[in-house]
Amino acid sequence: MARPIKVLIIDDSALVRQTLTDLISADPSLEVIGKAADPIFAVQHIKKEIPDVITLDIEMPRMDGITFLKTLMAQCPVPVVIISSLTQEGSNLALQALDHGAVEILSKSEIRNTKEHLEESKIRIIDAIKAAYMVPVKRVGIARKTQPTTPVKKSASIYKTTDKVIAVGASTGGTEALRLFLRQLPVTTPGVLITQHMPAGFTKSFAEHCNKICEITVTEATNGERVLRGHAYIAPGGKHMELVRSGALYYIKISDGELVNRHKPSVDVLFNSVARHAGQNAVGVIMTGMGKDGAQGLLQMKEAGAKTIAQDEASCIVFGMPKEAIKLNAADYVLPLTEISKKVH
Repeated sequence: MARPIKVLIIDDSALVRQTLTDLISADPSLEVIGKAADPIFAVQHIKKEIPDVITLDIEMPRMDGITFLKTLMAQCPVPVVIISSLTQEGSNLALQALDHGAVEILSKSEIRNTKEHLEESKIRIIDAIKAAYMVPVKRVGIARKTQPTTPVKKSASIYKTTDKVIAVGASTGGTEALRLFLRQLPVTTPGVLITQHMPAGFTKSFAEHCNKICEITVTEATNGERVLRGHAYIAPGGKHMELVRSGALYYIKISDGELVNRHKPSVDVLFNSVARHAGQNAVGVIMTGMGKDGAQGLLQMKEAGAKTIAQDEASCIVFGMPKEAIKLNAADYVLPLTEISKKVH
């Protein structure tokens, strides 16, 4: 048998450390090899044994998580799963952490040890760690600069409802992939619906960040709003997003519900709704991510007459979701990330 994935937990809360330990240890393929109350203690542990994956809090005494992450990625790169609070500041810092090399984000609300949330928490945490373990991390210089966040001047246009729609699904590595994809889209682009596996509290900050750097308007989706040309809508974390139609107009439906393919929001939920309500007037795109969420939905879109695209292996951080879609013959095109935006029109 392959050895377990070695996990180091860094969090200043003893309760959080113990809850994480219990949840992670429930999977025999994972092993908690250490717990640290702050990055200073963590460094001492890493000198003795390098973990396969680190779970990292942001706000901690003596050294904050961002500073530690920068140093770690410059000197001893290890896949990192960020576990942060749901405050606006915490959300922004967690997104900064992705720029500095972290590969997954979880909310601290995911690890509340209550009976009703325990099973979902365990699934999300274990899947995030396993996904992070698959990511090939690279050494990142401390002086690394993130993408510019100065606002892009929006082109003047009349935002009319279109009878076409683009549906995009992504998971691990998806935040970076989506930023590149969205930056390449002109304001003439049909409405874009995006399901990115991300917890509640972070999608709004992510949408605001993308809106600053894109020509199109990017927002967190709200229930009942119309889908407009030149707009992209990101599914709220912790909620499913669907496309619905009333006459010639498209609208967004946001709902709660069970996990689908171990996720909420689920890409399959979005893709299946687009297949039903848009059919041949839609384009489906499945991007980097672990697991199979979205593969069946992309096939449903293809069978309904939609154009379907999968990101190729070379440009994926984790070639899981696109691979599953390709195995089902659900993708009309398999393209590098940089070429996808050219094919969605």
